[in-house]
Amino acid sequence: MVTSPKNLAFQHHDHTQCIDSALASAQLVCSERGVRLTPLRQEVLQLVWQSHKPLGAYTLLEQLANQSAIGEQRKLGPPTVYRALEFLREQGLVHRIDSLNAFIGCQHPQQPHQRFFLICRLCETAVELISDPLTAVIKTVADAAQFSNEGASVEITGLCPSCRSEASDHV
Repeated sequence: MVTSPKNLAFQHHDHTQCIDSALASAQLVCSERGVRLTPLRQEVLQLVWQSHKPLGAYTLLEQLANQSAIGEQRKLGPPTVYRALEFLREQGLVHRIDSLNAFIGCQHPQQPHQRFFLICRLCETAVELISDPLTAVIKTVADAAQFSNEGASVEITGLCPSCRSEASDHV
């Protein structure tokens, strides 16, 4: 199976559906595993899903600090955000994109999978892929080296369809 990179992430759209779907999946995953999706964890997950651009912990911290129903700034420290992100990562609800030191929502939190990403170098949109052929190649290479693969992350940088089209328009 290969999930198509021609999905919503590379198209302009209202992220409300992405956020609602991610929160519903998160609640189901946490309920099934008997873990708590606290309000703060839920807020962090919601912020991660506000776009398909990976966000760093300090960006999330700044956004959380500025969010308040009554306009007051919250006093949160980096460890608070890192703990929330670590919980979300452990539950498979977000992935860390190593090259960007940033986080993106997982599109398939209920199934274990390798992490493969297409990352646009201009608009910074990232798309998660599931690719059985790529997973098989990684397994074959690891097995040939008698290596016990505990996880892989492949990050492919380039231009998304929109940025590629804009770049060709300027040539």
